[in-house]
Parts: sequence; C-alpha cells; structure tokens
Amino acid sequence: MEIKVLFFGVLAEITKTRFKHYRDITSYDDLRLRIQDEFPEIVHYNYRIALNSEIINEDPELKNEDEIAYMPPFAGG
Repeated sequence: MEIKVLFFGVLAEITKTRFKHYRDITSYDDLRLRIQDEFPEIVHYNYRIALNSEIINEDPELKNEDEIAYMPPFAGG
C-alpha cells in the first residue's frame, strides 16, 4: 500500500521535507521502521501521530492511501 507521511515543525526541519510518500508498506511498524532508517535522528524527538487528520494514541491499522502526520509538541496561545 502507499502511505503519505506529513512532517511538521522541527520534524520537517530534520527530514528536510514537509511530506513524503512511502510505497509497499505492510503495517504501521513497517512504516515507522522505514522512517527511522531514513531519518535516524527522529528517534530523539517527541511527537504525536495523526491518521487522516485525527490524533491517535495507538498504532494505527493502515489502509492504502492513508495519511499519517508526525507532529511535535505544540502549545496554544
């Protein structure tokens, strides 16, 4: 399956991109490991995950063309 990953804030800075497409993903663990292999420094940052614009607290069940967002902590004003 193909998954679009969005990176926000400092995560966009360390990946040097705001989004990336990953093909042939079999699960969220597969996606997470591929991101960590490509951007190993990401493991040093805290972030939340959103699946199709909804923040989630557990590893998601992915479907083809889902969108995952990696978001660093943020504060309101």
